[in-house]
Amino acid sequence: MANEGTYIALGLKVWKTQIERADKLFGSLSSEEVQREIAPGKNRLLYLWGHLTAIHDAMLPLLGIGERLHPEFDVAFVSNPDKSQAAIPSHEQVRQAWNVVNADLWKGFEKMSWSDWVQRHTAVSEEDFAKDTLRNRFAILLSRTNHLSYHLGQAVLGLK
Repeated sequence: MANEGTYIALGLKVWKTQIERADKLFGSLSSEEVQREIAPGKNRLLYLWGHLTAIHDAMLPLLGIGERLHPEFDVAFVSNPDKSQAAIPSHEQVRQAWNVVNADLWKGFEKMSWSDWVQRHTAVSEEDFAKDTLRNRFAILLSRTNHLSYHLGQAVLGLK
């Protein structure tokens, strides 16, 4: 296939666009605004932002880029529902983690060749990858971009 690099470049462009949208949306919110629920009785904007940060942080080892920076975010934003934990990271802690995690991901992305993207990710065994080569790093990028887009749509509703 002659267009592998083009597909990877497109995937990365879409990722970057969605990150920029999230930066603009979440970055403009005050500490009071991030406490808003996306709908009555639903997740707060801070929870969505923290959740996305935790999921992106988990991409670092999954893609072979590096170790997680904020595994402690999982308790507050992944394995438990919003408002079930008394203490969660603050607005500023989430903002800082978001910026660092996504900057580290992008640095890792820039170092990867198109052939790196079609290699297996670390959550799939070599045996399973041999059976299904679509369980690769690029598939992770695409699925996490969709995940980000989904939660951005929720966040936009929370601001209306």
